[in-house]
Amino acid sequence: MKADGDQRAGLPAQRTGLLYGIGAYGMWGLVPLYWPLLEPAGAMEILAHRMVWSLVFVAIGLLVLRRWGWIPELIRQPRKLGLIAVAATTISLNWGFYIWAVNTGRVVEASLGYFINPLVTIAMGVLLLKERLRPAQWTAVFIALAAVLVLAVGYGQPPWISLVLAFSFATYGLVKKKINIGGLESLAAETAVLFLPALGYLVWLGASGSATFGSEGTGQMALLAATGVVTALPLICFGAAAIRVPLSTLGLLQYLAPVFQFVLGITYFHEAMPPERWAGFSLVWLALAILTWDALRNARRTRSAALRLTAEAAASASAQAGPPLPVTEPAPSPAASPGPREPRPR
Repeated sequence: MKADGDQRAGLPAQRTGLLYGIGAYGMWGLVPLYWPLLEPAGAMEILAHRMVWSLVFVAIGLLVLRRWGWIPELIRQPRKLGLIAVAATTISLNWGFYIWAVNTGRVVEASLGYFINPLVTIAMGVLLLKERLRPAQWTAVFIALAAVLVLAVGYGQPPWISLVLAFSFATYGLVKKKINIGGLESLAAETAVLFLPALGYLVWLGASGSATFGSEGTGQMALLAATGVVTALPLICFGAAAIRVPLSTLGLLQYLAPVFQFVLGITYFHEAMPPERWAGFSLVWLALAILTWDALRNARRTRSAALRLTAEAAASASAQAGPPLPVTEPAPSPAASPGPREPRPR
């Protein structure tokens, strides 16, 4: 009964987490609508503003939440600081290429990068971490390689934008796993690393007369400043979802972002989808379907095994305790016994 009550108590939290997850990946999926609004700013200027204003927004959030205790501890760990610098560099590369891809009419190709990112992550786990794959995972990886070959033939060259986005984000995830810092704190540390170079670049643009900030009106200034919110808000929602929903659910939600991007690329930006591109995407989707099916099946098996071990442990503990002792009534005391009856006098 207690377990049932705990499950019922956890349902509202899971529903809330699901909404947070949908919000995070939905915002990441719809962000291609935002970057064209910042034109005529180029990808590098947008990226620099994104770094600067993200740090401002996150610093305000940390100030409100009073979460500063992690900073002295982080400063005393040079290795972790180095990893944060690597993470900041890789995510900057990812953000910069993504903004450039969207603003040059390559939304569909950018979405492909995030479709194949889970497969690249698996491949990096095998090559770098010596992880062992299950047969279904090997099948998905080989199908993904075939998809890249098909797309390379269709494009006349490898889909390098997709590959750069996939490998940079997979590297970022690998480094983040080693850093092990919360989402808000991690974003603050990463943007702090690149704050001065980004600010210096913006100052140089302004001095050379090439900056759009301040020269294209108040609306343009507000949109560039809002890149901090556009960057941080989905990450905050993602962090809220990660602590409320199972990892398997979060893994399924991650496909929402590239799906939204793909649909936007075709319906809103009217990008071409020749047959060879459809063939390549179909192979990628097949690989992801196999990967998802295998992950869900493995999670179900793991959960069943955990429940079985728990039941066996409870049964073993009960057996070691032995049978309950019999309850015996106390023998009557001599004083309470009736004894022989004395004859009545007549």
